Amino acid sequence: MLTGAILGGIFASPSVASILAAIRAVTPPDTRTGSIQGKGCLLIVKNYTGDRLNFGMACEIANSEGRNVKMVVVADDAALEREKGVTGARGVAGTVFVHKVAGAAAEKGFSLEEVVALAERMATQVRSLGIALNAVTIPGASSVNDRLSGETIEIGMGIHGEAGIRQSPLKTADELASIMVETIAEYGIEEGEGSAKKIVPTFNAGDELAVMVNNLGGTSNFEMSILANSVVTLLESDEMGSCSVSRLYVGSFMTSFDMQGASVSIVSLTAGSEFCELLDADSDASAWQKADISQGPRPSATELPEVPAPEGGAGQMDYVNIKVDIEDFEGKIEKAVTASCNTLIASEQMLTKYDTIVGDGDCGMTMERGAREILRRLQSKQLATSHPVPFFESLAVAVSASMGGTSGILFEIMFRKMSTCLNGQSSLNPEMMILAFEKGVEAVSFYGGASAGSRTMLDALLPAVEAMKGGGDAAKAAIDGAQSTASMRLASAGRSNYLSEDVLNGTPDPGAVAVALVLKEIYDSMN
Repeated sequence: MLTGAILGGIFASPSVASILAAIRAVTPPDTRTGSIQGKGCLLIVKNYTGDRLNFGMACEIANSEGRNVKMVVVADDAALEREKGVTGARGVAGTVFVHKVAGAAAEKGFSLEEVVALAERMATQVRSLGIALNAVTIPGASSVNDRLSGETIEIGMGIHGEAGIRQSPLKTADELASIMVETIAEYGIEEGEGSAKKIVPTFNAGDELAVMVNNLGGTSNFEMSILANSVVTLLESDEMGSCSVSRLYVGSFMTSFDMQGASVSIVSLTAGSEFCELLDADSDASAWQKADISQGPRPSATELPEVPAPEGGAGQMDYVNIKVDIEDFEGKIEKAVTASCNTLIASEQMLTKYDTIVGDGDCGMTMERGAREILRRLQSKQLATSHPVPFFESLAVAVSASMGGTSGILFEIMFRKMSTCLNGQSSLNPEMMILAFEKGVEAVSFYGGASAGSRTMLDALLPAVEAMKGGGDAAKAAIDGAQSTASMRLASAGRSNYLSEDVLNGTPDPGAVAVALVLKEIYDSMN
């Protein structure tokens, strides 16, 4: 099913370093040629902000090292309404179905692109819902999480004990099955793009289904079997359109310590007929029902050697042969960097004031730290300003070493994506720089989960991209975009997502303002 699993602290994302170590271990270089072995690596990530950012950063670094890495985000939880900010649905037990089809496809020799397409299709079509009698208590905690009484059950609880849809008095297995199946069916799946996007039922009458009844950790096999029976009986009844549950998986697939509860995941095999063969393929994962446990040591007990990072850092292999068709690139970039950093340092108080109102008050200081470190590296010749590929890579390293926080990792992701984008080209001209900027901004949106109108730095970055592509004034577009955030009465990402519209109204997003300040200095210094 999986070649590796990367562990973080309890209920926390693993570090970028740990994720990178795992990627390198499964994509080692050939000892004779030095080229990367294998077809690539797929990261399957559940939809939590920390996981998206840390896995995203590792993905970008690995790609800059010449490794072919893709990432699929699973958001199968039907407990949260779609309009709940940009965070969206959580990734829960349906992720195991994604693991299974992707692993089986990879084992059959499919290309990375084919495996990604299957994983994304399963992630799009599977839906899950959990119920629990108690919220999980983290081992070693000084007190027990007792927000649920012994007579209360929570519908839609997350795998970390997060709140669900509602609390309810205890119900029978048949009643719980009805709530879970109907919620999953009605939550539906998204089809189409843009204005043509629509929500269709998760499954239709008469569909062939795969169903997983997952033990959240503290439920007996007896109770699991009762719930599974209720779920299957309901799905195959006239009430639910006489569906056929051809594949039923009951067990402990995604647990939450000793949480007394269960989740149900459903995917239509009629809508995804290619899933059948992949779900049925043998697996040596011990919890999978078709696991073929062979005699002798299991492959998972064999430790893979750690593969060190390439010498010289990422992105250093090919760029020397890439021609730069930009007049006096080094002089212009040093002038732009100096002006941009100085304006961020001078604007610390203003950015801090804005962030004190709409955030947690550290934006100005974070930007100042990054600016001072970049200036220091520029003056000490540690910033590679002679060529765009190593320049953006070294800029990412400087940001990583100094800024911290969500802003820091998003800027680092953007710069790494820009470097990777440019590294594969034969020559670099102003048009290629615009393309790299566009790809960097797209990476910020993808990994961070925000978009235009979310009241983030993207409200300045995205208009700047569009202006650049159309030959317009990107600096003005960024300034206008940043100013527009002051009138946005709701925020769907970042710290501002927690605040009321009364607090937000009239104050621009400090991250968007910082971006606008930088782009203005860049344009002023280059024109």
